[in-house]
Amino acid sequence: MQVTYLSSRWVLFVTVLTSILILGCATTPPANVNSSDCQIKKINWEVVPQARIDSFSCELGQHGGEDSLIFSIKLRNTGETPNRFRLAIFIPEMDKAVSYLVPTTGKPPVLAPGAEAAVKIPFMKTTQMPKKIDVIVTTVRVED
Repeated sequence: MQVTYLSSRWVLFVTVLTSILILGCATTPPANVNSSDCQIKKINWEVVPQARIDSFSCELGQHGGEDSLIFSIKLRNTGETPNRFRLAIFIPEMDKAVSYLVPTTGKPPVLAPGAEAAVKIPFMKTTQMPKKIDVIVTTVRVED
């Protein structure tokens, strides 16, 4: 009786652990990320409901005469009011991060509902693709 109880607990433990590992490593983007053409294996997405990423890609190339990892993003305002967004990309294994305001200019600097902005974000002196990145999009309060 004891062997059966321990065996069933062991099987349950292994099943739960395997499920967590498989789901934890999944790179399925959320519903408000339409397209991701990036060779990075693990992307953690945190995108506010007022935003949608219509396009997300990455490539190694040149920027300002330096080898760079370049992200190209199209961000759309899906909210009912004008919004300004903060787009942040973190590369934990390389201790690198960058944050951009979208849009960068305007009076006031906001995207109208339904409007889209394209952004290119270079990580200078980066010569290899990371294994994991974090992409975070939040709204930013705009002062008049």
